[in-house]
Amino acid sequence: MIPRSWLYVPADDASRLAKAAGRGADALIVDLEDGVAPSAKSAARDNLRAFLADAPSPPAVWVRITSEPEGLELDLDACLHDNVAGIVLAKAGDPAQIANVVARLGQLSGAPRGVMPLIETGRAVFNVADIAGVPGVTQLQVGEADLRADLGITFGPDESELLVVRQRVVIVSSALDLLPPVAPVSVEFRDLDAFRASTQALARMGYIGRACIHPAQIEIAHEVFTPTDEQISAARALVSAAEAAAAEGRGAFTDDSGRMVDEAVVRHARRVLARSNRHA
Repeated sequence: MIPRSWLYVPADDASRLAKAAGRGADALIVDLEDGVAPSAKSAARDNLRAFLADAPSPPAVWVRITSEPEGLELDLDACLHDNVAGIVLAKAGDPAQIANVVARLGQLSGAPRGVMPLIETGRAVFNVADIAGVPGVTQLQVGEADLRADLGITFGPDESELLVVRQRVVIVSSALDLLPPVAPVSVEFRDLDAFRASTQALARMGYIGRACIHPAQIEIAHEVFTPTDEQISAARALVSAAEAAAAEGRGAFTDDSGRMVDEAVVRHARRVLARSNRHA
């Protein structure tokens, strides 16, 4: 299942960490990076080890680690456990460093783990294809708070200032056959209508899941990224009509509403059905 919601949880708060699995998110991102004060890093790593030793499944448990050399190996040592589903590498930018993380994860037994570089600097945006192209990278995420600080950007009401970055990450992910990227976090957990509107905008851009910083955001992420019964029914009808047209030797046809349908339209319908099956 491709997660619709990814809940960030700081590893230094053992109580929140213990409750996180019951919040309803499809995946957790246990944070060893900016969500943890430098003085609490050691305790956070100990908390993570204890959590991973008895981690529930689901949800999938990912860990965000630092890319700073002095902390990277310590973070990796703390999260290399069979119960970890993947690594989110903060402020990713060095393909060789990413390859090292992939190699370290490869030492674990069982199914391959995911590696998700966070695109959080102007340099990373510029080099995003090189970052995404490292073998073993499974998907990307944009860290917009750090990216805005790096670029000197202030959001307006529609967050259009980073539209080009958001879309570039979707395009690169598709071009390199990665999973669709994880939509960036939003600080809106009180104004949930605003959170819903921004999540819907990201869904229209090609995202199919979103990082969350508060449990209140999870239900909305699931609502937006789960196909509705109407969408599923329409997609099934379209695929069925396409199969009938193909049996008659027609590559394109007109549907019941008078719309011209070809393989590109049918391909989108198949994606809707695939997503509905994952979350059934």
